[in-house]
Amino acid sequence: MSQTPEERIQELGHSLPTPPQAVGSYIPVTQFGNIIVTSGQLPFIGSELMFKGKIGDHLHEDDGSNAATICLMNALAQIKTISGDLSNIKQIVRLEGYVHSAPGFDRQPYVLNAASQLLTDIFGEKGQHTRVALGISEMPLNAAVQIALWVELSS
Repeated sequence: MSQTPEERIQELGHSLPTPPQAVGSYIPVTQFGNIIVTSGQLPFIGSELMFKGKIGDHLHEDDGSNAATICLMNALAQIKTISGDLSNIKQIVRLEGYVHSAPGFDRQPYVLNAASQLLTDIFGEKGQHTRVALGISEMPLNAAVQIALWVELSS
């Protein structure tokens, strides 16, 4: 019998957190048809925002990759609140990543590769996805990275 996504996450040394609360007037996750979309997820562990600041300034690319991994785990936790079980995911459709970037920093795709690779490691072919990797000059709460995730559920 193959592993569930949750078992795979644990095997890879991660865990699904309690889904973070919204930090504004929006909902953290929604579903339309068989598609679930998260709002931008920040690198919260519990109520503490990790990795504050700009990548390429006082934060390094590896810090951004670690922040992206935390954001991804938060996004998957949000998705589980609607799907009930990550095994119900048919396909990861899209990862949208926003990297709080210092002037001249242009390695946003490399920062987000950690999250993209983790999706493939967890879900196999179902984890292959389209992606947006943007560098932005300011980020809510001074977070280093923000990720939104789109997934398709099985019918």
